Amino acid sequence: MLQHAQKLVSQPLRLAILNPLQPVPHYTEHDISPYMWPNGKLPGREDWKDMAKDSFGAFRLKVGGLVEKPVELSLADIEALGKAESITMHHCIQGWSGIAKWGGMLMRKLIELVQPKPEGNTAVFYSFGEALYGGPYYDTQSLENLLKSGCMLAYEMNGSPLAAVYGAPLRLRAENQLGYKMVKWIERIEFVQSEKQVGEGEGGTNEDDEYFDLLPNI
Repeated sequence: MLQHAQKLVSQPLRLAILNPLQPVPHYTEHDISPYMWPNGKLPGREDWKDMAKDSFGAFRLKVGGLVEKPVELSLADIEALGKAESITMHHCIQGWSGIAKWGGMLMRKLIELVQPKPEGNTAVFYSFGEALYGGPYYDTQSLENLLKSGCMLAYEMNGSPLAAVYGAPLRLRAENQLGYKMVKWIERIEFVQSEKQVGEGEGGTNEDDEYFDLLPNI
């Protein structure tokens, strides 16, 4: 009840004041942190472990749900759609931050490819990793946020292939939000009408289980 009451007050303000702002990266390679904290527990699933041994050559990102053109993409397919890069500061809800250079496919490229249906306003990112209280980790993003500048599926970090501890094969970068919204070890993406249709209806694993905010703007 408190979570919903807080959301009723704060969510309209975030949507009106903070969320319309476009993230603008302004860091350089000189600013990159010498160490980035690898948050989260590595996936324990055998299929992820097997793919990791082969540098994820057998990985296929499945994108479906309320889209006109469902796809399954290998990392090579994703790279062929064009690479973007940005140097940004990551903010964790636990209180630490770090600067890194991310390389990957802009989400707007994927959206252009799969063509979400008019009612497909929300994307659900499912992880190979497990949630704190069991089940697959997931989180959601609005179509509006996915189209923002720099929002990408990253497969590189600091000029090298994304390491397992940082989210390989793919992790989301949504630079206007806190880190828990940037799902690591992405397995598949599903477009749905609303976050209320998934899990407990709060918008993500942390939102369902630990009263995190649906939209933690920074």
